[in-house]
Amino acid sequence: MSSFDREKFLIPIAHRGLHDERQGRIENTAPSFLAAIQHGFGIECDIRPAALSRPVVFHDPTTERLLDETRTVADLTQDDLARLRYRDGKSAILTFDEFLQLVEGRVPLLVEIKSEWSAPDAVFLKEVIRLIRAYSGPLALMSFDPAILSFVRALEPTIPRGMIAAATGPEDPLARIVGAERASDLSNLLESGPPAPDCYAYRVCDLPTPVTRYAREVHGRPFFAWTVRSPEDFRTAARWADAPIFEGLLPPERTP
Repeated sequence: MSSFDREKFLIPIAHRGLHDERQGRIENTAPSFLAAIQHGFGIECDIRPAALSRPVVFHDPTTERLLDETRTVADLTQDDLARLRYRDGKSAILTFDEFLQLVEGRVPLLVEIKSEWSAPDAVFLKEVIRLIRAYSGPLALMSFDPAILSFVRALEPTIPRGMIAAATGPEDPLARIVGAERASDLSNLLESGPPAPDCYAYRVCDLPTPVTRYAREVHGRPFFAWTVRSPEDFRTAARWADAPIFEGLLPPERTP
């Protein structure tokens, strides 16, 4: 049984940290995470494997959007991680271990494991679980991919798990990867059995749906709404979810 604590987790969550490039805080970097901690927000971040399946905090499969050098993240060695910098010229790509040491349990973490919809990387996931076992703060592992969450559940069922989903159509990128029928099943949370998620994160512009209402109102599953970027999004999240995953503006109650 997992240790999902509603009181600890269900607070505003800063998407990829409290990032703002105009103020020198790039997504998924130490400055954005420290800013979220300073404001008392939870943190959402992304992890994926670098070379030798080492977990690193990075959203995209390649670096060109955020770094001047274009590399495939899965190929980055330890020397690469020590050398490369984001476009601010200062911030390094954090390993998952460094990220956990930075946060030190001060705020709740939603850690999204990125998926390319292939077989789960067992070496990578075992290392993620090893690091979490040594971490004392509130942390939940999230993913769009039920196979990843099922793997986590089998190895360490006490780690809270969250399934991420959105309403999808035939032209949605996910439908092109997994097929329209399976994408529809994922939208309707029909693959929740094996991973047994403690919570869900659903795209805010798709809320509510009959399935999300049923899971939340009948089964009592907590919902995060992602990604909240406007006052209207905050209103939707407040009505149909339990906490926002936000970026670009502060929650209304925290706006000066």
